[in-house]
Amino acid sequence: MKFDHLPCRSPRSAALPAAALALALGGASARAATPDEMAALLVPKGVVSLTSSASADVTRDLLAITFNTTREGADAATVQAQLKAALDAALSEAKKAARPGDVEVHTGQFTLAPKYTSKGVTSGWQGSAELVVEGRDMAAIGKLSGRITTLTIGRVGYNLSRELRERSEQDVTARAIAAYRAKAADCAKQFGYAGYTLREVNVSSSEQQPGPRPMAMQVRAIAAPADEALPVEPGKGTVTVTVSGTVQLTP
Repeated sequence: MKFDHLPCRSPRSAALPAAALALALGGASARAATPDEMAALLVPKGVVSLTSSASADVTRDLLAITFNTTREGADAATVQAQLKAALDAALSEAKKAARPGDVEVHTGQFTLAPKYTSKGVTSGWQGSAELVVEGRDMAAIGKLSGRITTLTIGRVGYNLSRELRERSEQDVTARAIAAYRAKAADCAKQFGYAGYTLREVNVSSSEQQPGPRPMAMQVRAIAAPADEALPVEPGKGTVTVTVSGTVQLTP
């Protein structure tokens, strides 16, 4: 969000018109103003740059698991058929638990490429396939992970849903703006001014992303007995809103 405000034309800050500049420098017959003299007259006085921010820790409400598998072989059609069979079986199992918003299912990357020797000769084919399951029902997704046996767990990630992010940002934005206004008012007081007006304000938000889950997760998935649910613990993300800009101090 960006809010632009025209500079306040107070006696201390208004830029002088061309005629006033000429008079200030001694009239039409006076020498030409140097660049430094012009800058000194035109730069507004009492302008201060400020930055303020507010943060909140929010429990992530979305879980996404990416399942994958790889195959290699001498024949491209055979490798492709193996990948398709593994993906079809996993997709069929995942669709049994699919519910809009709670458990969403979609396929990911599907690749097939030749392998080459050091001399550039084709030595076979290799490929990979992915299936992504994500949603708010983390318990159901965790249980589903134990029933998918033709693919293994490649990545596990947590995030904030759009609705939760928007609600969190509204509260944090209000606090960040209040802190910015308080800082501007205090700054005006400390410099001996009566108040301030906004010149330009920028509001930006961000969320601290979780670190990568260990690759040992994939080994665990391969060794786990069938129907064993994946333990899930979403943790918290930090939503931060920063307000920055300039204010014109007023007498």
